[in-house]
Amino acid sequence: MPPNTTATSGDKPGKSGRKKGRKARLIVLVLVLAIIGGIAYGAYWSVSTVRASFPQTKGSTTLQGLSGPVDVKRDGYGIPQIYASSPEDLFMAQGFVQAQDRFYEMDVRRHMTSGRLSEMFGKGQVDNDEFLRTLGWDRVAQQEYDKKLSPATKKYLQAYSQGVNAYLKGRDAADISLEYAALGFTNDYRPAQWTPVDSVAWLKAMAWDLRGNMQDEIDRALMTSRLGPKQIKDLYPDYPYSRNKPIITQGRYDESEGAFDGGASGSGSSGGSGADPGSDGTGLPDGGSGVPASGTTDTGTGTGTSDPDGSGVQSQLSGLRSVMQNLPAAVGVNGDGIGSNSWVVAGKHTITGKPLLANDPHLGASLPSVWYQMGLHCRAVSGKCPYDVTGYTFAGMPGVVIGHNQDIAWGMTNSGVDVTDLYLEKLSGDGYLRDDKTVPFRTRQETIKVAGGASKKIVVRETENGPLLSDRDDELVQVGKKAQVDTAAPDRGDGYAIALKWTALRAGTTMDAVFAIDQAKDWSGFRSAAAKFDVPSQNLVYADTRGNIGYTLPGRIPKRAKNDDGSVPAPGWDSKYDWKGYLKQGQLPYEYNPKRGYIVTANQAVVDPADYPYRLTTDWGYGTRSQRIADLIQSKIDGGGKISTDDMRQMQMDNSSEIAKLLVPMLLKIDIGDKDVRQAQKLLEGWDYTQDADSAAAAYFNAVWRNILKLAFGNKLPKELRVEGQCLWVEPTGNTGPVDETTKVRECGERSADQAQPDGGDRWFEVVRNLVKQPDSDWWKVPASGTRPKAENRDQLFARALIDARWELTSKLGKDIDTWNWGRLHRLFLKNQTLGTEGPGFLKYVLNRGPWKLSGGEAAVNASGWNAAGGYGVVWVPSMRMVVNLADLDKSKWINLTGASGHAFSAHYTDQTDKWAKGELLPWSYSAGAVDIRTSHPGLKTRCPGHGATPPPGEPLHARVEGLRRTRDPRLGAQARRRTPEGVTTACTGRSCGSAGTCPTTSRS
Repeated sequence: MPPNTTATSGDKPGKSGRKKGRKARLIVLVLVLAIIGGIAYGAYWSVSTVRASFPQTKGSTTLQGLSGPVDVKRDGYGIPQIYASSPEDLFMAQGFVQAQDRFYEMDVRRHMTSGRLSEMFGKGQVDNDEFLRTLGWDRVAQQEYDKKLSPATKKYLQAYSQGVNAYLKGRDAADISLEYAALGFTNDYRPAQWTPVDSVAWLKAMAWDLRGNMQDEIDRALMTSRLGPKQIKDLYPDYPYSRNKPIITQGRYDESEGAFDGGASGSGSSGGSGADPGSDGTGLPDGGSGVPASGTTDTGTGTGTSDPDGSGVQSQLSGLRSVMQNLPAAVGVNGDGIGSNSWVVAGKHTITGKPLLANDPHLGASLPSVWYQMGLHCRAVSGKCPYDVTGYTFAGMPGVVIGHNQDIAWGMTNSGVDVTDLYLEKLSGDGYLRDDKTVPFRTRQETIKVAGGASKKIVVRETENGPLLSDRDDELVQVGKKAQVDTAAPDRGDGYAIALKWTALRAGTTMDAVFAIDQAKDWSGFRSAAAKFDVPSQNLVYADTRGNIGYTLPGRIPKRAKNDDGSVPAPGWDSKYDWKGYLKQGQLPYEYNPKRGYIVTANQAVVDPADYPYRLTTDWGYGTRSQRIADLIQSKIDGGGKISTDDMRQMQMDNSSEIAKLLVPMLLKIDIGDKDVRQAQKLLEGWDYTQDADSAAAAYFNAVWRNILKLAFGNKLPKELRVEGQCLWVEPTGNTGPVDETTKVRECGERSADQAQPDGGDRWFEVVRNLVKQPDSDWWKVPASGTRPKAENRDQLFARALIDARWELTSKLGKDIDTWNWGRLHRLFLKNQTLGTEGPGFLKYVLNRGPWKLSGGEAAVNASGWNAAGGYGVVWVPSMRMVVNLADLDKSKWINLTGASGHAFSAHYTDQTDKWAKGELLPWSYSAGAVDIRTSHPGLKTRCPGHGATPPPGEPLHARVEGLRRTRDPRLGAQARRRTPEGVTTACTGRSCGSAGTCPTTSRS
């Protein structure tokens, strides 16, 4: 059965064609709004409420502040390409256009980054706001804007804000987006003006979701209530450097020079010089001394504490985890499971003779997509107007984050570098202990305004290490008083608290980096620009039209004390555990034109510790995807084969299950007596290990894998890591007496289904790979349950998993295995991230889309991630895909998860999702000629006086609309879906139009 890639409406599966479903949702919405509005508020809401927010995409409009004409050309998917003669006009138009399509999303984002969600959504968001105010993202963003960012960056941010505000001017909230109309039922909220800091703060939210190993740090500490040190080590195995290669294989750290040597560097195809090896990659004056802080063999625990039963610290961390998991995700699943693929192949291995670069970041599925596609083009590229760039950005932020310009292309994956540490703090009255002295807290008061309710005031306390996250949960304060420590630790007194040290809580220059990368022309310029990209630390992959390829790791990366590896909370009362500065740019790993002719990044280790003296993290991804990509590339080029753009696309869609290759031969050897289970077992015979949506074998194997993990590990983890509501009878923690059934207690899991453990990712691949070599390990022992037999060894547990999986799928998919397929289990629902998850049922129906039945799986290259502890549903996805062809940029390809628009009934709400689900890519036009071909006649051009013929004096300025893309549906007044290109030209007013600041007349072509 082929995969179903047609989206149905609402949260439940069903049949619905695209047009029929859209019209049905519109009818339902209009009826409901009319009833509620008419009865409750005396207002009659019609289809015009839905259509009011649709953007103008033809003709002309006038913006106060433009210095010249700006053209905005949209293709058949509504993707805009903007043309202007100055960078200020370019970014002003970018702000206007993004606000047209996505302002509600932008508005929610800025309320999240500033801890003001309660102002929009009421008291249900107060806890989130308290936590976000404690982190203080907007305060750091303000510091960056005031003290760190360059004058040019500030000017561009101001222009962008001016464009957003030009769109908002004169519009009621309900005219901006349907969601505001819905919020109007209970809330008189009105959008405020956009500011440059709103844009900068979004980078902090992105950094939070990509923050590294903070979750592992918490989990390891929580595990101590049930597991011993060796058991925890079993669950966090060493990275397999010999099997899954790190990103860099030819570079080395030069101890004599105190710098990394990643190969020849320069601006051309050969020679030249790279970034100054002594320059500070942090963009800060205190980048560090350059002396290694720790060798690669250090294994310090980092805590300096001893807690026999672990209850105090574990309870604090459990409470912290509870607060964290309820935060809205910015770009991912609150830091869990986030990965990405990006690789580049040199011209010697490609059909075109020039590099090909691919990228697909794996982030949380959201509606609209976190990404916004667009192009920003100076009409004449020069020093005064240096931008000719296209790619993916975030709505609410100027510039392009991932993409290409006329000379270079770049992609990103999360590096996973450890840039966060938790510190235990010894409280003492109104202060905290620091090197045997009581130091006063730094405090500030925050007022949280609540829609429909009274404001709430909180006090944020900070130590030398950072804000006290434990203050945001009353339980944490109480249990902190009971934490057990050894005699070397300070007296308990008023208890312990938990502080967060994080590189993103210091002002930085990432916004400068975005603009600098967008205009970089070569490797040297790219590395210099990347050096400003301090948070989040990302793997940056590079290619240029001259034929060069490269990789660099930028970021503000801390150096830790020798006895602190950052893997568990450290004692904040002892300054010897302080960070010892930051690595300099020249000390960070990079690679340029490696002899193998390709570079792969997919969240694996950056460099072998034998070749590098600094500890970047203890928690890399385990390299399953990266090695699979490398193997696919190598299989293509062995014997002189060449790689095409479509080959790169097909690699992105590779569905191979690497854990299935290990386990299926073992599973087929298990002797099964039950004929129904044996029938399911036979599905694995001859299976090629690909997880296609129509594969019954993939469905059954993944069910077996899920049950192996649950039996061997999940039921043995502490409640804080298990799925919320999953209850077990277990021995009390800290019980050292003989096993007695009468002493068991009932414990229920506390973690959300998409964040619980074991999640089945490639860390668990490595755990099982190691343990299958120990068939009698205690991990394989499980008690009998009902009619299910107990297991005493690996094969008995595998047999139990085969049985449990058979009957699990029978309950979910039916007894007839001929009807089974992976796509029926592995479905993607796209949900509006506010009212689509927490709003009334009818709003969820009209705002959400899905399901799509997906191929791929956890740790596959086509990483449609699912959490094995929680179920089979899709949790994170390739949020976009692109392949850049450096030989002919117009032959590049791209796709987004959803569409350009955030308006629920726009033709561009999810118009790319069907193709995305099938693995298709769209043409990506770049040159002016190619853009013109993919857009309609460019629309009415308007000029300020002096830029063309003028109309008669006194004739009012107006917009003439030609060939409107939308036509009225005679039945509903809705917008019919016509796949025709669009274009709009934005007229100018302002500096060139006299002191009045407004063009009194305009010319018409």
